[in-house]
Amino acid sequence: MQQPAPSTSLPERARRVIPGGVNSGQRNVPGLTDLVISRAQGASFWDSDGRQYTDYHAAFGPPLLGHNDPDVAGAVAEAGRKLDLCGVGVTEGEIELAETLVELIPSMERVLLTSTGSEATFHALRVARAVTGRRLVVKFQGCYHGWHDSVSLNVISAPERVGGKDPISTGILPEVLDATLVLRFNDPDGVRAAFAEHGADIAAVIVEPVPHNVGCLLPEQEFLQTLRDECTAHGSVLVFDEVITGIRHGLAGWQGVSGIVPDLTTMGKAIANGYPVGALGGRADLMDQFSSRPGAPVFFAGTYNGHPAVVAAALATLRKLRAEPVHEHVFRLGERVRAELPGVLAPLGVPAVVTGYGSVFVTYFMDELPRTYDDLLANDTGMFVGYRRRMVDQGIFELPLNLKRSHLSYAHTDADVDRLLEATERAVREQLAAGDADADLSGASTMGGAR
Repeated sequence: MQQPAPSTSLPERARRVIPGGVNSGQRNVPGLTDLVISRAQGASFWDSDGRQYTDYHAAFGPPLLGHNDPDVAGAVAEAGRKLDLCGVGVTEGEIELAETLVELIPSMERVLLTSTGSEATFHALRVARAVTGRRLVVKFQGCYHGWHDSVSLNVISAPERVGGKDPISTGILPEVLDATLVLRFNDPDGVRAAFAEHGADIAAVIVEPVPHNVGCLLPEQEFLQTLRDECTAHGSVLVFDEVITGIRHGLAGWQGVSGIVPDLTTMGKAIANGYPVGALGGRADLMDQFSSRPGAPVFFAGTYNGHPAVVAAALATLRKLRAEPVHEHVFRLGERVRAELPGVLAPLGVPAVVTGYGSVFVTYFMDELPRTYDDLLANDTGMFVGYRRRMVDQGIFELPLNLKRSHLSYAHTDADVDRLLEATERAVREQLAAGDADADLSGASTMGGAR
């Protein structure tokens, strides 16, 4: 193999052998295409030039404890000293993790582990179609449930594509897209109308109980209760995609917050503090349809499911979350950010609202708090992306892509919040001064518009 020339930079080497130079489309961020991460610890990461960034992106949310938590890392190292992947039977750790999730999550009577949240949502919809014998799936504009075809549409859509089919990728069969109904979030009347027309053919409703892939749309209780009522009345399967909300917003997930119990729940992200694990759990009669139980008809497999390293990470994460005041800490810091940022922004004369829940926060540049994705179309994308690009220059990292949320971890401190507030004021002021002179937004909105 030909070795790269000594003068070739790491980003150039990456782009030669990795399409686009990154291993996920969500990592190719305008203005950061030469970013190479060399180290992460606590509330920070460092690039290959040695620059430190206080991290509020947090890999879209997994490291609730902070990067490279020593207790989690220690548990993974210990597991590796005595066990690796054997691909047969079950380990004691898998049993303990499943028992823990059944204890914590109200909807879970049985649990299967996956490697990603996308796999978990894929299997949830497959089993729903299998047990109901129905064709249609309902999802909501602004919600993201992974890369698979049934749900790869209508996430961050341009205004002209809201209300129609807006796939995030080419290569999806039209008949697959046609089998997905897209409704408005927080619109109980729309849900009732869809069930009145299509209820006999709706296999499942899948929803992020808080649509965090567009920042934070807080759900109205009537909306979630309507989902539960309509699915129950029509024999459809209600799936809560708690890949983001689960664990981060509380050990019982959003179903613990809302009291609305779905039939199936998908999880990932914060379960293992950044190690690649997902989970699907729910009613025993549904879960028992998977072929992990001999003779059951719904195929389920995955060589890396229940890998000892990620199981050890998950167990260590959940133990720490139960033993230490993690949620109290991150919720307090989150409340500080949401309470104090408006006072920082108000004197600047820029329309802005700050929302979120627990450890999640997001500033939208608009006049009123949004209820639905339609409301988010009023967000000033130039300001949203522009001020975040300027924050990066100050060593504060909030992902500079449109509508993306930010996260606090157990490793963040009040001093970090102080610096965040100061940097936000400075970055917004600079962006206001620059105006349209710094308005290149190509690539700043992702997850929509494929034709």
